Amino acid sequence: MCGTEPREPRGTLAATGFDRRYGGYPRDVTTTSQEELFRFLEDRFACAQTCTECARSCATRASLVDPDGTENQELVRRKGILCAEVCDATCRVLSEQNQVDEATIRIQVEWCRQVCLESAQVFDDHSGAEQTAQACRACARACTEFLATLN
Repeated sequence: MCGTEPREPRGTLAATGFDRRYGGYPRDVTTTSQEELFRFLEDRFACAQTCTECARSCATRASLVDPDGTENQELVRRKGILCAEVCDATCRVLSEQNQVDEATIRIQVEWCRQVCLESAQVFDDHSGAEQTAQACRACARACTEFLATLN
């Protein structure tokens, strides 16, 4: 450090609640210690990573379904595509380095959690989709855990 950057009190964020050095910490989320900040960022990264894994699994499952198949197969294909798109969008929101507010993050992560749970139920009823259902449930758990850090 050459001393040109403004310094913040140790263990706290500036009054804005946002510091670019910490990778997109939301403005209206405050913390009193660096441990809480690091926990928040670790949970955010873990959720984004799990969303990526779920998106990959759902996209793969959707691509394996015969597009001219039965109504159940079409439901699996559509759910796979939807879940992959929502998980991918959630990962992007969580990975952005800009000033995404807490309300936007909360809405996106809650939507992802709900879509993953619904998709897991559909995949449970389709033979050969057990691993995809597990990936969806893991993503829903990660979203739930991350949402708890926002409370």
